[in-house]
Amino acid sequence: MQRIAYIVLCLCLGVSTLWAQDLDKPALQIADNTFFDPTKKEVKEEKYEFGVEYRLEAGYVQHWQRTRSISFRDMYLHGVRLGATFTFKLPLHFGIQTGVLYTLVYGRNEQHWRSIDAPSVQTEYINHRVLEHNLTIPVRMYYTIPLWKQLNLFFYTGPQLHIGLAENDYMQLHLSEGTKNWLATQGIPTEPYDRMADEIVRANIQWGLGGGLEWDCYRLQSGYDFGLNNLVRHPLAKGQYLSEWGWFVSFSYRF
Repeated sequence: MQRIAYIVLCLCLGVSTLWAQDLDKPALQIADNTFFDPTKKEVKEEKYEFGVEYRLEAGYVQHWQRTRSISFRDMYLHGVRLGATFTFKLPLHFGIQTGVLYTLVYGRNEQHWRSIDAPSVQTEYINHRVLEHNLTIPVRMYYTIPLWKQLNLFFYTGPQLHIGLAENDYMQLHLSEGTKNWLATQGIPTEPYDRMADEIVRANIQWGLGGGLEWDCYRLQSGYDFGLNNLVRHPLAKGQYLSEWGWFVSFSYRF
């Protein structure tokens, strides 16, 4: 009996030792197969932040004064624009931009008249040298498309208002005395003057389309603005019309 009791005791001790060793083993870990899935793509959650971006802008502009006059041809004016803008950031990559920009442009043109002293010869003309100053207030809707890292593509559309400050016309006359006197009786200036004082409407309403590229704080953009209203204040003839369109390319910096 003692031998049997000793054998049972040894078996109990052995089973207890094996059970303790099993409890010390770490639990089996089940591998996440999706971690090694090459087709798995991480979807970044879009975060929309409302705020305001401030920018300084400088660039080249070309204005096109379009007329329906036989004697006074269309005129192109070239110059620069400088100013500051601010953009209200909206969800879904949209934004609304406004600001104030100063524009200075210069253009040349010739205005031909039939000679009063020699009606059969059309050799008389006036050389116009025009210097124009204005302020531009844009209201643009922007849409941005992220391309790569900090590189974005953007487009815009919307109206803008040109406020004419002055359009000085420095004339050089190539007229006979008879033609000069006849122009004076018709109320047509033959001396240097400001065209916006009484001849041209100061408010030029335009609609613009454009776009560009953005890298970090820098933007390169270009666009075209279509003149919508007649700028002739007091038409001298039926159907007299003048509108001013514009094209630009500019560089801006966000600070």
